[in-house]
Amino acid sequence: MVSFKAVFSALLMGLIVLSGCTSPNNSMQTLQNDIELIVAQYDSATVSVSLLDSENNLAFHLDGDRLYHAASTMKIPVIIELFRQAELGRFSIDEEIILKNEFKSIVDGSPFSILDDSDDAIYEQLGQPMSLRQLSYQMITVSSNLATNLLIDFLSADSVQATSERLGTTHMKTIRGVEDLKAFDLGLSNQATSSDLAVLLERLRTGTAVSPAADSVMLSFLHDQFFNAMIPSGLPKGLKVAHKTGSITKIHHDAAVVYPLNAEPYVLVIMVEGITDSKISSELGSSITRLIHERIRGAS
Repeated sequence: MVSFKAVFSALLMGLIVLSGCTSPNNSMQTLQNDIELIVAQYDSATVSVSLLDSENNLAFHLDGDRLYHAASTMKIPVIIELFRQAELGRFSIDEEIILKNEFKSIVDGSPFSILDDSDDAIYEQLGQPMSLRQLSYQMITVSSNLATNLLIDFLSADSVQATSERLGTTHMKTIRGVEDLKAFDLGLSNQATSSDLAVLLERLRTGTAVSPAADSVMLSFLHDQFFNAMIPSGLPKGLKVAHKTGSITKIHHDAAVVYPLNAEPYVLVIMVEGITDSKISSELGSSITRLIHERIRGAS
């Protein structure tokens, strides 16, 4: 059995019930209880959930401030910072940089290379130029680690972190690229919370992360996400989802803007720790997604 404390708050004062519901049985407390019943079926799982639903003036956070290894969800603030700097005119988003596979550890500056990646094709182009736009697209859609580290080197982790904080995050930390094993061994890893990821996605949804035009482009990249086993699989077929997943050993996250039919989009973030088999963690996340969507949007 999983035991964890649920933390929740509302955007408006007082009790806010879910869409179309006036009974206490359908309140946020009931939603919390029902999510916990799902999680309790997975003995080793620790789960955080954040939901921002502007249509119902609702903010729901289940352990929303718990820190997790960010895995590839850290790529969300990276793309926001890239488009922010491009918007300021510091460079063109279509500027090209040379693809390389050598980076410096934040521990001692020693070199390391990316050895494990979901984007095999990019390695065939080492030594050739690729645009910042295409690198960011690869980073989001197929979660390219090589593209991520090239962009982190180009922007700096400090600038990514500063922009994340300006947008309203309070706990998550972006301190390095990926596969810096010396840093990992010392516990120096990127961290995220479901509530902070929800803040960033709500900024993108409302066009206030960088600008309406830039945010629309970033959301289009998130719409093209290749890995769809968690949140999308728990939704009715045909719904659009703009999202970014992240997974490493015993870590599996999904952070999404969901676009129901004939209703306002909402933000949903699910973070899971403790399950080795990604198929099982995907099943858990899908079950939570299905419950939440049916509760706040019904069949739409």
